[in-house]
Amino acid sequence: MIGTGPAGLAAALALARLGIESALVGPAFDAGKAAADRRTTALIGPSVGLMRNLGVWEASIRQSTVGSRASEQAQDPTADARLPTAAIEALRIADDRGRLVRAPEMLFRAAEIGLESFGVNLPNPALLAALDAAAERAPGLTRVATARVVGIEPGAAGVRLRLAEGGAVDALLAVAADGRASDAPAAAGIAVSAWDYPQAAIATSFAHSRPHHRTVNELHRPAGPLTTVPLPGRRSALVWVEEPGEARRLAGLAEAVFAAELEERLQGILGTVGDVGPRAVHALGGRRTERMGAARIALVGEAAHVVPPIGAQGLNLGLRDAAALADCVAGAKARGEDIGGEATLATYTKARAGDVLARSVSIDLLNRSLLLELLPLDMLRGAAAHALASFPALRKLLMQQGMGLAGPLPSLMQ
Repeated sequence: MIGTGPAGLAAALALARLGIESALVGPAFDAGKAAADRRTTALIGPSVGLMRNLGVWEASIRQSTVGSRASEQAQDPTADARLPTAAIEALRIADDRGRLVRAPEMLFRAAEIGLESFGVNLPNPALLAALDAAAERAPGLTRVATARVVGIEPGAAGVRLRLAEGGAVDALLAVAADGRASDAPAAAGIAVSAWDYPQAAIATSFAHSRPHHRTVNELHRPAGPLTTVPLPGRRSALVWVEEPGEARRLAGLAEAVFAAELEERLQGILGTVGDVGPRAVHALGGRRTERMGAARIALVGEAAHVVPPIGAQGLNLGLRDAAALADCVAGAKARGEDIGGEATLATYTKARAGDVLARSVSIDLLNRSLLLELLPLDMLRGAAAHALASFPALRKLLMQQGMGLAGPLPSLMQ
């Protein structure tokens, strides 16, 4: 297993939980470095199930933070010294592009599909620390600390990982979950399509005077989406997409000035804005590989696909990769087959390629549509929004698809 980020840790834990002995190869957990990540992750239903089945949920996150309609105090686990999570019960999408044709506002509630919540939101550093702690105690999982893997050498009978400090790790299968800069696709002979967007995202958190009512607000603006996601109490995470120069300008403003600009953009949704956390700016790009694995190398997470920050699909896609791969490898082992062989990797590709393609293409098209000022496209968006408002069955289907509930789930996500 290459990579000690959330996707890599989840994949290693999933394999270990299904009885596959593995080595987790990558940098050791660094709390100071992790804290520099200003982003949060919205874990949607199946991903919450995965955390629970991997033992991460019970160990680090209070059960009451998911799907509870209890008081805000019960939703705030800080008194329990556990992960700072907030339930997500609704998603509000508003057209804020100022175009001639404006799509109607849409509000999706988890209750419409029989759920108390879509999932939870939590800071990336807290999620990473919880996964790392679970990996430390997982049976059958060996940690190999290294600055990086400098070579991946697949062969007929196995694959060798060469480490920066010298030495190597030999295995039947290498699982690459080391991000968008991974060398694994090239080592496996897998073609990669990659592109940049004329956008950058500001990531931070902020306090506000009005309650968020456990609702995600996604404002579709000409430069891209501006999204707020609930955190405990009267605080929310922010992902604000702008043209790169404008994103850098905004991120560099004094806190009070930035808060005033954000408050204006939010149009009073969350009241007065204040106590803005440190801001980070991330360039946006996309990536997709032609296969999910080959030559004894399986790709997981951003090593295989990168999408813009719309609809909380990024890490959730990677977690589904991890759970599906664990099923494929465990199935091959149970049948006495080569766990790193082409048949196993073909099964993994079949399990994930369609879902990854459908979600990445739809997110890419939605993101690009925000940047285009075309009346026919605006009319189409408006018509689609009206259809969703008019047909509850269509709304339910869209929500189930967005959460990944429309098809069979990997065993560890059930």
